[in-house]
Amino acid sequence: MAQKILFLHGFFVSGTCIPALALKEYFSGKATILSPDLPLHPQKAIDFIQRLCNQEQPDILVGNSNGSFLAQIVASKNNIPALLGNPHFEMTSFLMERIGSHEYKSPRANGNQQLVINQTLIDEFAELQQHQWDNCQVANQENIWGIFGENDHLAHFEPLFLMHYKYSYHFLGGHTPTAEEVQKYYAPLAERLLEL
Repeated sequence: MAQKILFLHGFFVSGTCIPALALKEYFSGKATILSPDLPLHPQKAIDFIQRLCNQEQPDILVGNSNGSFLAQIVASKNNIPALLGNPHFEMTSFLMERIGSHEYKSPRANGNQQLVINQTLIDEFAELQQHQWDNCQVANQENIWGIFGENDHLAHFEPLFLMHYKYSYHFLGGHTPTAEEVQKYYAPLAERLLEL
């Protein structure tokens, strides 16, 4: 049976973002990439990802930024291997600087390209952040990996990651990897995780 990878995108993008498309291209004929649009609200996103995991039984999760924040929570709870790309473990600080109306940077399936960051949304992330490590355990210390861009100017959470997990990797890129960086760095690590 074909292996399945569930990709979880970053905050301002969608399931059709560049990293998702690059993964699909790399794994074409080798594995199925599921890359849905995630709900804006974090608890709704967690519930959605959990339902998808129950239904699709992905072999690994791959995330970027906010997607990695969410992936860590679901992966540790379900003991699913995961690759966390530039995880943003303090989404509240990211959002507080960006209160107001925004547009998604890649097309959403439902056609809605507008989103609003407000205090309610920030509070929802704050609640989830407090409990993000609740299911982190020795059993999954070795199968949840981090990959960190050396020119990432948005998220600097490798030390926090290494307080909980063992394996971190680096690449020369920034916060959002290019298609080339996904295929050169993310995808081969995802392949190794699939072999565990």
